[in-house]
Amino acid sequence: MTHPTALPESIDATVQALLAHDYVAERELATTTFLALKLQRPLFVEGEPGTGKTEIAKTLARMLDRPLIRLQCFEGLDLAGAAYEWNYARQMMAIRLRELGPPEAATAAAPGITSRGSALETELFSERFLIKRALLQAIDPANPVAPVLLIDELDRADEPFEAFLLEVLSDFQITIPELGTVHATQPPVVVITSNRTREIHDAVKRRCLYHWVGFPDAARERAILDRRVPGAPERLSAEIVAFVQRLRGVDLYKLPGVAETIEWTRALMALDAMVLDPQTVQHTLGVILKYQDDIARMQGGEAARLLAEAQDAMRSAGRA
Repeated sequence: MTHPTALPESIDATVQALLAHDYVAERELATTTFLALKLQRPLFVEGEPGTGKTEIAKTLARMLDRPLIRLQCFEGLDLAGAAYEWNYARQMMAIRLRELGPPEAATAAAPGITSRGSALETELFSERFLIKRALLQAIDPANPVAPVLLIDELDRADEPFEAFLLEVLSDFQITIPELGTVHATQPPVVVITSNRTREIHDAVKRRCLYHWVGFPDAARERAILDRRVPGAPERLSAEIVAFVQRLRGVDLYKLPGVAETIEWTRALMALDAMVLDPQTVQHTLGVILKYQDDIARMQGGEAARLLAEAQDAMRSAGRA
């Protein structure tokens, strides 16, 4: 992968390039993505889970023919897990071998280690003892092609971790005290996602172009479904979208995202369903709702009522 695809030259070209890889982007997202690529700025996307935020980075990697490097954030993530750490076991082995045997033994175990103490210290903190994590991999000057760096679900990490990102997001570099500053010769395409379980610090947001990814309207959700599940019966797809759109108007703990719409369609196809009926909806609520309280809320006649409304609206639209 040494000849990446050229960047799109316009917003319309960005829309079409994303669509060619089955990502149905609204105009606002395509505009922000185009500018992020053009200006070499990180793209920060927030929104509800299941609305396609992570998929943006995956699609850009395919669209631009670049490798994808993913940093999955979690509570307790630190510099060693995100950027780099020293291979202490290998360093200790090299030191031990030098103490126990002739200089040749240490040199064999760790090429470049000499018998002189100062040289040993220098070599112990050389690149051959460095374990590169996602952030350092993304800005590695040796990269033949600038990758797409996905920093996924930043809101899951602790707030102090955000300070580690500022140097990367501002200058595409990381300072390693023992080694020096590593600077990307080709800036990576950076996509940061957040489910907004907490607020991300302004210092991070200022370094990015921002976009909120909301739930799609019915037309776009149907277009997404046609792309992602092309074999679905037309009437079934229409009923699924109409039902899910109404379901998002109910006061639920966790509203279903596009990911759930796609998964539900695949599940219904596995059951050989051609249309929706109350019993099928009731039996498969666990595919689109992930909390028992939400499922209980839809028990009884509530799901049947929403389905009837959706089907009545479809019939009215057909007559119109």
